Amino acid sequence: MKGDQRVIDKLNYLLEGELTAINQYMMHSEMTEDWGYSKLHHNFKNRAITEMHHAEHLMERILFLEGKPIVSNLSKMNIGASVKEQVDNDHDLEVATVRDYNEAIVLCAECLDYGTRTLLTDILKDEEAHVDELEELQDQMEQMGVEIFLSTQKPEA
Repeated sequence: MKGDQRVIDKLNYLLEGELTAINQYMMHSEMTEDWGYSKLHHNFKNRAITEMHHAEHLMERILFLEGKPIVSNLSKMNIGASVKEQVDNDHDLEVATVRDYNEAIVLCAECLDYGTRTLLTDILKDEEAHVDELEELQDQMEQMGVEIFLSTQKPEA
């Protein structure tokens, strides 16, 4: 089915964001594993896997609309040198992603592409959950202090 080029372009833009997020989360996951924070390692890794699924769905939709998925573009990654920086950077990334998905959903409605709009609405729910999860981590660090928070991220003895 031939899709509207504006929608295909927006899907490729969202795909770029998902691919960037995958790389940023995987880097943060590996860093936190290296530092011994296994709970954070799994938290970041699971988020990266969710983003991989999002990227897969976007690629499938682009192909369905007879577009060409562009997988070679990445946006600037913001790798944190500390856990607090990582969580803050990931939060900023997710807030921007929620904005981007909302804008894309509006475009899909304007183009009468309700199939794509439904897909993006489903992904948006995951992205909003990511914002919520990251805000919980930020709140925990603020309430406990970073040092105590980090002590809760080590494996159970």
